Amino acid sequence: MLGMSFLPFVILTLVGVVVAVIYHNGIRYRFLEGNDALFGKMIVGWLGAWLGSPVFGHWSGKIENVYIVPAILGAIAAIQLTVLTCKALAKMASLRPAVTEEKKERPGKPAMAA
Repeated sequence: MLGMSFLPFVILTLVGVVVAVIYHNGIRYRFLEGNDALFGKMIVGWLGAWLGSPVFGHWSGKIENVYIVPAILGAIAAIQLTVLTCKALAKMASLRPAVTEEKKERPGKPAMAA
């Protein structure tokens, strides 16, 4: 059978929501403002919590086949990496030099010497 049952889905959702709210409103580590940014963090947190056990291992306490500590670490890592990537991309985009037109000299006036 593929997929997961309802209770593990709810547990992963709670882990993702709690970590996202702490990141967004608690420590205010964010790239975008508003509820849509918080909702995006919740989705990324759920994905990180879901991938937490396969990446960090199967240890510590578990509830309904969800290992809580790896799920929390996965949610933290996913949200941290997402916000960090967005900030890095924004910084790279701001460092690009703007394309400007070359100044044209008016006819009849000599160029000034420095």
